[in-house]
Amino acid sequence: MKVIHLKKPAGLENLVLAEQETREPGEGEITVRVKASSLNYHDYVVAIGGIPCEENRIPMSDGAGIIEAVGPGVAGFSTGEQVIGCFFPNWQDGGPQPHKMIGVPGDNVNGFAAEYVTMPATGFTRTPSSYTFAQSSTLACAALTAWRGLMVEAGIKPGDIVLTQGSGGVSIFALQFAKAAGCRVISTSSSDAKLERLKELGADELINYKQFPKWGNRVLELTGGRGADVIVEIGGPGTLPQSIRAVRMGGHISMIGVLTGISGVVPTAALFQKNAVINGITVGSRSHQEDMIAAIEANGIEPVIDKSFPLAEIADAFRYQESQQHFGKICLEI
Repeated sequence: MKVIHLKKPAGLENLVLAEQETREPGEGEITVRVKASSLNYHDYVVAIGGIPCEENRIPMSDGAGIIEAVGPGVAGFSTGEQVIGCFFPNWQDGGPQPHKMIGVPGDNVNGFAAEYVTMPATGFTRTPSSYTFAQSSTLACAALTAWRGLMVEAGIKPGDIVLTQGSGGVSIFALQFAKAAGCRVISTSSSDAKLERLKELGADELINYKQFPKWGNRVLELTGGRGADVIVEIGGPGTLPQSIRAVRMGGHISMIGVLTGISGVVPTAALFQKNAVINGITVGSRSHQEDMIAAIEANGIEPVIDKSFPLAEIADAFRYQESQQHFGKICLEI
């Protein structure tokens, strides 16, 4: 089978197309013919060496495909079924624990940048019934992160005000889930063109943060001084002060990204005055993924895919991601 190996030293120029033997499934395992994968910021960090991994690691945490073979002891799956992997294959249900959050494909173990994978069956769920493979491949990291941040941890309800940042995969899924739940959504971006596309997806209020650098004040204006009930925070230290300004008293900030850095100054006085909660979100469990898929099917939600690349052009796909030109998800067709 064809695979992508990440050579040392890590870097986009060292993502190399190679050939490798397939492996028959053992006890409790399935072999999946991978049809698509999708890029996440996590995968990019692995590819450029920000998350160290073994020589010749096969990258990519997300993958969707068809079951080709089922090993002994597997229940609930059969050949020919369409499945997607789980970002945390060992996190089946319950809350986050260290032992549940190891074994991430493309990082701790080999991932989905391959024509076939053989992994424990418990690390997969079914796909939404009407989805293409590319659509299914967008769910395990980006969609599930948005789902857990809004539905599991914040517990949004109809009428809540939700703020999303930017137009990446997590933010667009957050917009779609919030609208499906009957929420009012405020979306931010530095691009008026992207803001118009967010409006087409259902955003009720738009803020260009280049026009309003202190956009927290603009959120307060738009909400009559109340603030947002829930904020999907992807920027980290560069945006958190404005999120704290924008959140309502007793509100919830789902911290899911650190795109502006891994540390910074937090306006602690403003935070405790707001009596707000900041909740770190790192994707979710297999059980969360199953619930999310049921909700996607019930509401007819479809991922926004910007562009797809063949497996051999994975480095170009990451360069496109790096350029920040994309709107929604970038996929690999395998």
